[in-house]
Amino acid sequence: MVAVQRMREGERPAVVAASFGMNRSWAYKCLAAAAGPGKGLRALRSTKATGRPRSLAPAQERQIFRWVNGKNPLQYGFDFGLWTRQIVRELATQRFGVLLSLASIGALLARLGLTPQKPLQRAHQRDSEAVERWVRETYPTLARQAKKDKAEVFFWYESGFRADGVHGKTWAAKGQTPVVERPGQRQSISAASAVNSKGAFWFETYEGGLTGELFVELLGRMMSERKRPVHLVIDGLPAHKKAVVKEYVVSTQGLLTLHFLPGYAPDLNPDELVWSHAKRTGVARNPLRKGDGEKLRDRVDEQLQSVADNPDLLKSFFKHPSVAYITDC
Repeated sequence: MVAVQRMREGERPAVVAASFGMNRSWAYKCLAAAAGPGKGLRALRSTKATGRPRSLAPAQERQIFRWVNGKNPLQYGFDFGLWTRQIVRELATQRFGVLLSLASIGALLARLGLTPQKPLQRAHQRDSEAVERWVRETYPTLARQAKKDKAEVFFWYESGFRADGVHGKTWAAKGQTPVVERPGQRQSISAASAVNSKGAFWFETYEGGLTGELFVELLGRMMSERKRPVHLVIDGLPAHKKAVVKEYVVSTQGLLTLHFLPGYAPDLNPDELVWSHAKRTGVARNPLRKGDGEKLRDRVDEQLQSVADNPDLLKSFFKHPSVAYITDC
């Protein structure tokens, strides 16, 4: 643009081109471009290079998004259930006849808003219709009945802790795996708890596996001195369905009612979120001290009590999308 301006002011093209270190023909090309109809000096402005055209049409890229989003490679004849760049590339080659590099596939997926994530695990026996019916019909009916009965709705769950379990990650130099010391004794303890959407939390620790008789004992402790009726949501563990349990529920004369979640749907239970939090903190982050004779049961009791003392934390679990169907009752 400067060169054209100088030539229009009378300088010779050869002199102007030489001052820029260019050939004389370059100067004439600049003049010709600027003289084009309706262009002027705008024709000389730098423009962003278009780059190499994409191998896939926009419609094909949208098709790849539909393949990946909410589906898995098994549905397309692959023998692996998780999406990888290699599988996306192979599928694109099969359907579109276009071979892309892995880097191009990664850039494409990022451009489509797809990111690598750790998937939630669900059993293949899960009945999606039963889950939908629970969310849309069963639980709302339960909540209305509880409101009518002036009862509380609790969600129950059991789990276990191990003293030698280490969860989470820690920082270390690249290539040098860090070592976390833990007690040599493999202490373990089981616990049961119940939580509701108003921030109430009950728990009890115990040793060994759960039996029908032990479940009745735990229910008795939870219900002791309780004035309001309780609608308790539990899973289909065999111990929960024993005859002794049914007899105990009848003996409460309506004070306790059990409701069963759909099979293989732990994500519908907010108490599992409580346990997930508990297992990522406490002993998982701060192993038992060696040589102090510290007991796992004492540590777990202390940790769960701190959870019980934090209603705001308990209420926050009910904001998770998987349990957003639960109304405050």
